[in-house]
Amino acid sequence: MEISSVSSFLDYYARLRERTNKLIAAIPPQYMDWAYKAGKYTIADMLRHIAAMERFMFAENIAGRPSTYKGCGKELADGYDAVVLFFNEMHEQSLNIFRSLSPEDLQGKCYTPAGIPITTWKWLRAMTEHEIHHRGELYIYLNLLGVQTPPMFGLSAEEVQEKSIATSFK
Repeated sequence: MEISSVSSFLDYYARLRERTNKLIAAIPPQYMDWAYKAGKYTIADMLRHIAAMERFMFAENIAGRPSTYKGCGKELADGYDAVVLFFNEMHEQSLNIFRSLSPEDLQGKCYTPAGIPITTWKWLRAMTEHEIHHRGELYIYLNLLGVQTPPMFGLSAEEVQEKSIATSFK
């Protein structure tokens, strides 16, 4: 997927974020500090990580500045409501940076934290892949906890199977 206009990217990103937000709404507050084993991200850590990376790494790099990501600990936000507020505030700050990009900016270069030049639209794409990756982890976490999660595209795999018509490929 090549990103050639900020408006089309923002439309796509809004739909992607909507799916993430539906999953966040399914998280029972009592599980925010749960991790599948000691030393791994908790659910809250993962949400803070997505938000902080979007704002303090991806958006900063895209704006031509170095990454200021310092981690995803409780000092950023603690408790369900505070974590969700942080998640949404960081997203809005990032969107304000992305809205300022011109088509020429998208084709220009920015630098990753490793100092590697990358085409800006490709760094935006990497940011969406980062969120999708961690959203998948959140689905697994919630499934391990027995929490009912929303289907990503309207139907579960089982519902698609039930509604599908058996076809022969002879």
